[in-house]
Amino acid sequence: MRLAGDRAAAWPEGAPSREAFVGKVREEGRLHHRDLPWRYLDDPYAVLVSEVMLQQTQVARVLKHWERWMALFPTVDSLAAAGTADVLAQWQGLGYNRRALALKRACEECSATREGRLPETAEELMELPGIGPATAAGVMAFAFNRPGVYLETNVRTVFLHELFPGREGVADRELVPLVAATCPEDDARGWYYALLDYGAHLKSIMANPSRRSAHHTRQSAFEGSRRQKRAELVRVVLAEPGIGEDELARRLDAFERAAGRDAVDAATFASIVSDLVTEGFFRQEGEGFWA
Repeated sequence: MRLAGDRAAAWPEGAPSREAFVGKVREEGRLHHRDLPWRYLDDPYAVLVSEVMLQQTQVARVLKHWERWMALFPTVDSLAAAGTADVLAQWQGLGYNRRALALKRACEECSATREGRLPETAEELMELPGIGPATAAGVMAFAFNRPGVYLETNVRTVFLHELFPGREGVADRELVPLVAATCPEDDARGWYYALLDYGAHLKSIMANPSRRSAHHTRQSAFEGSRRQKRAELVRVVLAEPGIGEDELARRLDAFERAAGRDAVDAATFASIVSDLVTEGFFRQEGEGFWA
């Protein structure tokens, strides 16, 4: 098997050999393979949608949304032409609404400048809104079967568990050359599927090994957070387009009180609404707000 990247990359002392590691990942990937609807597709847009949805969101939740999304917005051009309210409405339940807007903006750019096609290199993909190195590498591997450094949480989990057992604070700069060196030139897609499936299995049977990464951070609590208040305001405006500012504030206060929290002060409400308008989640026309 030919390997991408630097074959001379320093291998962790005391770890299983490269060949043993690759063999184990392949076998564990086979044993714990997940048949997911966005796999084995040559459509980079469909793969991109799955990659964006899967950021900070469990697979089970994405399964409920991806096929419906693809039925409604099957192409770059269809998502670019869709109304913001429709896009956000279909994203509800996935969290982090910013991802939906960034995905739409990326498609708008490609529709306007690339005849509705996504770029075919990781470097060009990363020039689009909301697409970072891992997402770009995922599209390259899964849509084009091209090697690259796809370092996300499940991949990180496998490398930490197998090559750095018991060690805390492992930095990505140590993992990147190992990920590059083990990715095959001729089967990046299958290799990363195996890593993802083995990593997901490991996290289901033990404390998440990726917590030993130097870059691991606990997700802040959603309940009562500013993020939750933002999400509730978006939900209300989507459900009741044209709602007035006073009624919107009253709805948010009612939501907070129903959860046993204090009402939102006027300054916080105004700040959140201003951010949402600036970021394009909804707009103010006259006395009302519209998505």
